[in-house]
Amino acid sequence: MIESIILKWLKKELAPTPVYIEEPEEAGKDFVLFEKTSGKEDEGLNTATFAFQSYGGSLFKAASLNERVKKSIKKLAETNGVIKAELNSDYNFTDLTTKRYRYQAVFDITYYKD
Repeated sequence: MIESIILKWLKKELAPTPVYIEEPEEAGKDFVLFEKTSGKEDEGLNTATFAFQSYGGSLFKAASLNERVKKSIKKLAETNGVIKAELNSDYNFTDLTTKRYRYQAVFDITYYKD
């Protein structure tokens, strides 16, 4: 499953910053949360779009973490059956409801079918 590959990769690449697929009740100020937003299968290859949200105690920390995430995901294409990891977009995505700083990077990831 591609989510477990990405989770394992980011935990290693971003350590000691926590990485989650769903936000725990007691997450700290600095962490990464990601989710698959769409996907398709075609002839043994899968393509999926993932949104990576980088949270930080300040806007600068969220932006810096976002840059680390982007570098790490681009390197993911070098291993684990991932063929391509292409940045779709990234932007300030501060949560106005909770008043928490975050950035979001959206990637299109092509990988071999499990």
